Amino acid sequence: MSRLHKFLLLATIPLVLSGCKTVGKQFKKEKNAGPCPAALVLWDASRKVEIHGEERYENVGFTAEVMGTHSFCKYFDERPITADLDVSFAFGRGPAAEGDTHTYTYFVSVVRKNLAVIEKKVYTLDVRFPAGQKVVTRTERFSNITIPRASANTSGNNFEIIVGLQLTPEELAFARSGKRFRFN
Repeated sequence: MSRLHKFLLLATIPLVLSGCKTVGKQFKKEKNAGPCPAALVLWDASRKVEIHGEERYENVGFTAEVMGTHSFCKYFDERPITADLDVSFAFGRGPAAEGDTHTYTYFVSVVRKNLAVIEKKVYTLDVRFPAGQKVVTRTERFSNITIPRASANTSGNNFEIIVGLQLTPEELAFARSGKRFRFN
């Protein structure tokens, strides 16, 4: 590198750094008015097991489990809560599963804690199982889930974000029974 290039490089560093300071002053961080809404997995709808016939391992088709959630939110003044949510899934392909792809359906709901559903959205997820692979994991990300607040004093603690799998009545009964199929 020539001396001229070195000089020009060194001369621009203070300009770049002073620009960073200016930007830092323009955007101040504001604290949330309170805690974020809890992001939860609905226990009754956390697992899905397709069973073709008698409840035996050989008859298990496709399975799914919501492994967990992680959320981050922000809100201040009288603005609504905006939340980002990650939902982790594990999908299985049992002995009776037909094909190497399956479509799963799940929901994300925003609820007023212990009162009512504010909004529920249902999503589909197409999962492909590579040859010889019986389990596939995936994380779905949601940005800017908007939760309205009545006033600046309404805390995120008054709300919950609930995730679960869409189940048939038979699948719901199986999930509630606590039964599981495990590999020996």
